[in-house]
Amino acid sequence: MDHDLDPDGLRLPIKLDSTSNGEFVPIPLSERLRRANRTAHEQADRFAARLGLKRRQFLVTSCGAASTLLAFNACHAEGKRPGGYFEVSKEAALEPQLAQAQLGKQEFIFDVQGHFVNPTGAWLKTVPAGAKPLSNFEKAACALSNGPEDRAYLRCLSGDEFVKDIFLDSDTDIMVLSFVPSTREGEPLTIEEAAATRDIVERMEGSKRLMLHGRVNPNQPGDVEDMERLKGFGVSAFKTYTQWGPTGAGFWMTDDVGIAFVERARKLGVRNIAIHKGLPFGPRSYEHSTCRDIGPIAKRFPDMNFLIYHSGYVAGKAEGPYDPKRTDGVDALVTSLAEAGVKPNSNVYAELGSTWRFVSTRDPTSAAHLLGKLFKSVGQDNVLWGTDSIWYGSPQDQIQAFRTFQISDELQAKHGYPRMTAELRRKVFGLNAARPYGLDVGSLKAYAEADHVAREKANYAERPNPSFATHGPKSRREFINLAAWSGGGP
Repeated sequence: MDHDLDPDGLRLPIKLDSTSNGEFVPIPLSERLRRANRTAHEQADRFAARLGLKRRQFLVTSCGAASTLLAFNACHAEGKRPGGYFEVSKEAALEPQLAQAQLGKQEFIFDVQGHFVNPTGAWLKTVPAGAKPLSNFEKAACALSNGPEDRAYLRCLSGDEFVKDIFLDSDTDIMVLSFVPSTREGEPLTIEEAAATRDIVERMEGSKRLMLHGRVNPNQPGDVEDMERLKGFGVSAFKTYTQWGPTGAGFWMTDDVGIAFVERARKLGVRNIAIHKGLPFGPRSYEHSTCRDIGPIAKRFPDMNFLIYHSGYVAGKAEGPYDPKRTDGVDALVTSLAEAGVKPNSNVYAELGSTWRFVSTRDPTSAAHLLGKLFKSVGQDNVLWGTDSIWYGSPQDQIQAFRTFQISDELQAKHGYPRMTAELRRKVFGLNAARPYGLDVGSLKAYAEADHVAREKANYAERPNPSFATHGPKSRREFINLAAWSGGGP
């Protein structure tokens, strides 16, 4: 079997690296995390040999993913008892049926945060001649980059690659296509381009595989006025970034512009307001990246849904037991809801894009506290699955990590966190988001199991060729390169 994307098996199926989504500066791996990767590679060599497989052949199987998670468990457990771990049997590294039972598809998966870059979009008109934005990204060196046109490498980040990464190389059933903050002239992906990509998928016999956000920054002239036009594209939510503004200053949802935004959405009949909180872009207007306004705005508009993207998490800051004195991170969201009297499982939802990706393999104790606090304060019915892919490549590794993650008995007993059960995972993976996004899960599952994408995926499964590569910046240099061409956004 030939695998031209990674023939020597140099990439692991569970990615532990410094990649960011372009909204925060990449954070290098510690020596312990680098050692975790080395251990995973060594185990892959050993287990592949025992199964009589080449390294790459082994890594694309469920056994390869199980072996990698087991290696991460071992490194995180060195000298201490981590608060979270991956519940994978040691035998799963060598027993394909057991590995598939523990890591294989079991749930309806609705990813509420996805992205891609249009390789021929209007945003390129502002790029100087000869400049090559995003060219130093790992995925920009894919086979599609060999085309004759200038900047052919951008096809490696395009809609076609998006469909492969999301629907062929992962267990994702449905995704919401979201946006980055930008000026109105410099969007890397416009609503028209996003709608066209959605339509491509829907023409594959009508399956509703992609939904859309409409980007609105109410502190930018023209954005609130444009909301009616956005609605015409069938948006399922309006997405905003409270830390962003055309002059560099952010806003609070409780400011006049924030209230006008919510009232306009309500008048248009779009009940979902998706708000980027956490993953601060930098020190400027940092306070507006925190969640202190979420409780008050949710209390003021009980008939609207407030979807808190990233859950307020700050990359690189550990999450521990709830600390009422902390003014950022997940704790700020918990405090804001409690002080406003917004109860769990009401009209505030917490989304996990980038947040889960960062904490799951880097810091499973933080992952356990983060999930535990969200389940207690936001509610087990209101935590939403999101991956921020295509920046992280295929989200399959995030899915497999969540599918096996367990909060330790010690933290459950000490802090009242729930045990991660199959039922709870099903809720997070898709059932919770179905409510605010107005989906009939039964009907969508039936379509998704029999449409063109499903049949293509069945054929693809005979010769899987995942890249295990990521698309987002991995270094400060790549981050600065992305920021330079993102239309004024992070």
